[in-house]
Amino acid sequence: MAMSFEWPWQYRFPPFFTLQPNVDTRQKSWPPGARWSLSFCRLHKQSSMTVMEAQESPVFIPPNSFHQCCSLNFKPGKLPVESIQVVLEELRKKGNLEWLDKNKSSFLIMWRRPEEWGKLIYQWVSRSGQNNSVFTLYELTNGEDTEDEEFHGLDEATLLRALQALQQEHKAEIITVSDGRGVKFF
Repeated sequence: MAMSFEWPWQYRFPPFFTLQPNVDTRQKSWPPGARWSLSFCRLHKQSSMTVMEAQESPVFIPPNSFHQCCSLNFKPGKLPVESIQVVLEELRKKGNLEWLDKNKSSFLIMWRRPEEWGKLIYQWVSRSGQNNSVFTLYELTNGEDTEDEEFHGLDEATLLRALQALQQEHKAEIITVSDGRGVKFF
């Protein structure tokens, strides 16, 4: 499944890369940043990172093109960590981000929520006649049978959250198998 990513017009607009002091303006300007982050991570199948890695991500680095043309008092470079935190907090509020540590330095970015991943996985299980089958986690995300599925290559942390969601719906049970963890689908 080939996907492309096109930066929205706001990406070339320098004020986007500054934390707006007015709360109303900030709330209107930052939701696109949250959507860009999710779209970008989805395209690159990136599901976890640190705040420092985020600061190096193209999502938070303004394009060079407006460094020369911008007459505003804009400092070229990376988006400040404080601004990145605003975007990350927006994602957390919407259920698309989970902090992995108390210091809020690393996080899981969920461009699909665990329930959505679970639904996709279960649809594949049902469609391929795999109900009442047992899979290792590796088979689900790296096996030949799932190569054409969107969840192929999914990281283990996100996969486990998806399977836990299915377990709560009594559609699956996470089990221990000889070489690690697995799942049985019902």
